[in-house]
Order: sequence, then C-alpha cells, then structure tokens
Amino acid sequence: MYTYSEFDDRFVRERVAQFRGQVARRLDGSLTEDEFKPLRLMNGLYLQLHAYMLRVAIPYGTLNPDQMRQLAWIAERWDKGYGHFTTRQNIQFNWPKLADVPDILDALADVEMHAIQTSGNTIRNVTADHFAGAAADEIADPRPVAELLRQWSTDHPEFQFLPRKFKIAITGSPNDRAVTRAHDIGLRMVTRDGEAGFEVIVGGGLGRTPMIGKVIREFLPRADLLPYVEAIVSVWNLLGRRDNKYKARIKITVHEHGIDEIRRLVEERFAEIRPGFAGVDQAVLAELEAAFAPPALRSAPQAAYDAAYRTDPLFRSWADTNLAPHKSPDHAIVTISLKAHGATPGDASADQMRVLADLAETYGHSELRISHEQNVILPHVHRADLPAVHAALKAAGLATANIGLASDIIACPGMDYCALATARSIPIAQEIATRIDALKIEHEVGHLKIKISGCINACGHHHVGHIGILGLDRAGVENYQITLGGDHTETAAVGERAGPGFPAEEIVPAIERIIFAYLDLRDRDDETFLDAYRRLGPAPFKAALYPAEKERADAA
Repeated sequence: MYTYSEFDDRFVRERVAQFRGQVARRLDGSLTEDEFKPLRLMNGLYLQLHAYMLRVAIPYGTLNPDQMRQLAWIAERWDKGYGHFTTRQNIQFNWPKLADVPDILDALADVEMHAIQTSGNTIRNVTADHFAGAAADEIADPRPVAELLRQWSTDHPEFQFLPRKFKIAITGSPNDRAVTRAHDIGLRMVTRDGEAGFEVIVGGGLGRTPMIGKVIREFLPRADLLPYVEAIVSVWNLLGRRDNKYKARIKITVHEHGIDEIRRLVEERFAEIRPGFAGVDQAVLAELEAAFAPPALRSAPQAAYDAAYRTDPLFRSWADTNLAPHKSPDHAIVTISLKAHGATPGDASADQMRVLADLAETYGHSELRISHEQNVILPHVHRADLPAVHAALKAAGLATANIGLASDIIACPGMDYCALATARSIPIAQEIATRIDALKIEHEVGHLKIKISGCINACGHHHVGHIGILGLDRAGVENYQITLGGDHTETAAVGERAGPGFPAEEIVPAIERIIFAYLDLRDRDDETFLDAYRRLGPAPFKAALYPAEKERADAA
C-alpha cells in the first residue's frame, strides 16, 4: 500500500487546520450557510435531510487494518456506531455534529486518510477494481496508476472549479469490475504486441441522462497515460457547459460535439502538454509500483479447507458464492457481504469493522478493499485459513453467502438520509432481500444484479442493474420504475424501462414476478438472467410484470 510522504501529511494537516477555522467562523455566525457551503464541500461535508454527512475518501478502495479500526472508533465517538460504504468505494458518516468535524478530520489524518475532493466540481475519488493486485485474470495491478492519478488530481490548480464533478475508474483486468464505461473517464488495461497499455473511454455516466462511454483511444501506452488524461480534462474544462448543470458533464460535451471532434481536440492538447511531463510522472510511478509490491504469500497444505468444504454445508455454500480465483491457486479472494437479508446495504457497525480489521491482519496480509458494490474484500487469504475466517464472520453476522445473487443489492441512502432523494431505497432493498430469502430461491436463480436508486441522480447505479429500480415522487406518492437488461461490465448497457412504475407496496411482488418468469424462461440452469433477457428480449418479462395488460392483449 501507499503510505504518506512528509508532503502528504503536511498538506492534509494544513487543510484540516484551515477547515477548523472555517467551521469556527460558521458556528459564530461570521460565515453564512451560503458562504460556508463551497468550503465544506471542498472537505467532503454535506448537509443532508436530518444532519451533516461526512464522506471520507478510500482511494481505489484500499484500506489497512489500522485505518478500518480508526473508522470504527470515529463511528462510535462521533456518529451512531456505524458507517455506510458507498458505490464510490468511500465511507459516509451520516450523523456528525458540525463542531466535531475538524476533530474527525484530524483523527482521519492520524491514519493517512482525509475527505478532500469527495465532493464539489472537481476530480473525485479515483476508483478501481476491488480485486486489484489479486485477481487471476489481471494483466497488472492498476492501483499504482490510480495513486498517480490521485496525487496528480489532488488540489490541481486548473481542475478545482470544473463545470461539474468528474469521476475516473480504472481496471487492470479484461473482465471489468470497475464500471469503467459509466465514468467520465474509464481506463481498461489491455495488451498490444506484448506491451501493456490502456483502452481509454470517455463520456460515460448515469444520472438523468445515462450514457455508455465511447472509446477515444483503443491503445494508449502506460507512459502516456497521465498527460493524456490531463488533456481530456483540460479540453472538457474549456468546452463543458456552465450555463446548465444538468448538461455540464463530459458525457453531454461528447454527445454535443461528437467523439471524433473530442478526439481531435484531445490529441492536439496531448501533443502540446506531453513534453512538459518530461518523464517525471514515470519516475513517480516507478516509486509507487514498489509501494504496491505483492505480499509474500505462504505455501501450506489446504486440508482444513477440504475438510470443511466436505463436511460443513454452510461453509460450502459460502465458499461457492463468496470466493473468487486468486493469482495463486492455493489462495482465494474473499468477498464479505454487507447485505445480510433485511440489513441496510453497505452499512457496517463499529464492531464489525474491527472484526474485519482483525481478520485482515491475521489472515489477509493487512489488506482490505471496499467494492463499488458496497461489500468488503480480503484479497489475499490462504485456503487453509478460510474455515477460521468463515467462523469469525459468522459470529459477527458477516457470513451471508449471497455475493452476486439477488439479495446482494446495491442501494443508495435514498430518502432516509439524502436531501436530493424522491423515494426510499433502503426499505425497498430490505424488503426484496427478505422476500427472496423467504422463497429460498436465491441460489437457484444464480447471478442477478438488482440495483436501486432513490432519485434520478442514480447513485445506486440502477441503469446498469440487470434489474434496476428507480424511486420517484408522483404527486407526493413514491413510485418505482423498473429497468431491465442493464450491465456494468465490459459489455456495458443501459437498461430499458419496462413500463409504468409501481407504488411501494407493489414493487416487491413485481420483482418476484420477473424472477419467476426468468426461471420459467431460461433454456438451461446455467443461463443467467442477463443472457436470457438478451436472448428473448423484453416482451416475456414485460408480460410477467404487467399481467393485466397481457390478459387484455390476449382477449383482443
């Protein structure tokens, strides 16, 4: 992992001291809320429905045990005993008092964390594949490049007041686990003639105008990455609209000007600025790669794993569902579900955070990852240690065997917390998961991504869910639209709206009808929901979703 330099520590401490003074002036009335708002947003502090919310950066989703323990302590000391992990691989504290926020930021700085650029019209937290550095399908660990991008973008003088927020995602694997095509810039590592480089994607994004990003460069050498990314942001910073915030994102700029014109302008700007980098970025990158050297994995018998798998059905179910292939065959990547049936997706208590920290320290080479799917990962666990890990998770209420299944639901905070939300997300996710558990069909259904957003800003990624749910306000009543066929992977697609929405009391039965229709329609047990939808099209699923309309059509 990257550890702070003297400059990093000084920079973060100075920002905390600066914000402490700004908070004091807000509290004594020297600053109005309008004057204070841009200052707090620069430090990740939002004013939500009921209280302030502090969004803490977890760059490219990587944490160490001391950092996780500090988050647990902050949750107990200044919040309500839990934190909420988000689709940006961050953590949010929903109940801090304004007077306490500078102390929280100081506590974060003690473990090399901060909340800088987790809000505002700037380059946000760079996200990455949550299996980075461990995945069997990986070309190379993308986190050194992600850290290079983080250092470059933090307090970049040209990019602190962009037309709108700007998000970058990176993956080192051909199988995209970082949703790169739904970001302002997506970077997918590829190879050409034995050389590793990047496919560069621009203009993706969800929200009120969902768009899949377009390839601006099919292959970019690694040495050119930073100046090329700067060229993209620089071009958009000049072209991007500032007259209408709903049309300010780069996806609209690409749509209005066309990818060919954007490519021409970016290549021109790239040619201008590339000589100025003079290889300095590559020297920094070389140092960062040393910081991300893989851990020294041990070799040991895995008899304990084999015995537990053979004799313990709960362990076997968890192993089959929550483990992913590691580069080393005698190790596994463990995804820990924060989606126990009926729980709030993405929430972890302080006690659970400490359990996760202890497990990472004891069995996982002191590494933890946060996924954009709101779960926690131990990327390097020897198979011999998996029974002990499972036992500890079970005791902490963290052993739910549902990763990638129907109850592993992404959900934004919705109207329970967010001032922008128009409907609840959390209760709907809880009801769906509880119903699926009661039906005992989850493992029969298999791979199914359900994603829920409480407003059109789409923080729950509903557009790219196999089943997406969007909560809206219809004349003061919550109404939920359903989209089908979305995909967040390398074959990314925006889901199609199925038809009229459903009131809150009807949305769970509607989802149930879709799932049972899929079980009836699939042509083999291993055909996934998405494959069946792409093979059959929307018609049979709509017929199941709106049976009254089908009856009328049949009668006619």
